[in-house]
Amino acid sequence: MDLDALADDDRARLLVLQAEAAEGMGYLKLQSTHPQTVGYALADSPAFQLAWIAEPFHDWTEPVPERPHGVDTDRLLTNVSVYWFTRTGPSAAHALDENAHSHEWIPSGDAPLGWAVFGADPLVRQLMDPEHRIEHWSEYERGGHFPALEVPDLLVADLRDFLRGRR
Repeated sequence: MDLDALADDDRARLLVLQAEAAEGMGYLKLQSTHPQTVGYALADSPAFQLAWIAEPFHDWTEPVPERPHGVDTDRLLTNVSVYWFTRTGPSAAHALDENAHSHEWIPSGDAPLGWAVFGADPLVRQLMDPEHRIEHWSEYERGGHFPALEVPDLLVADLRDFLRGRR
């Protein structure tokens, strides 16, 4: 997409989105360049495991009155416990590394593709799918990075809608 073709208000919103992304980029950068280092820490320290998960839950979830810090404490501790007791933190770090080095956001092929964007800015589609190649695109004002924990009703409804015609 030609960013110069964006309207002034869209370009201003893009700058805000880029600044927000840059603020949280350290997490992604470390995990996508040194996943084994992160993996050792995740497997060795329950405090590191808790911090590694708690920070994004706090920063990347949508605060609502009943959850001013994103995800409630029981869900947070359950999630951390699953990673800790199954020792799957390192494999999760490697999965992100593999994704980060994939060069296609929209894979080629015949498989149906759908995206749901939570806490969406309409500019996202202009940037990620300007040619509207993604056949099922949904945008929701509510939710954040962890929709299964934040807005499970919206996520399930969207999945059902996407999969309904594929039986």
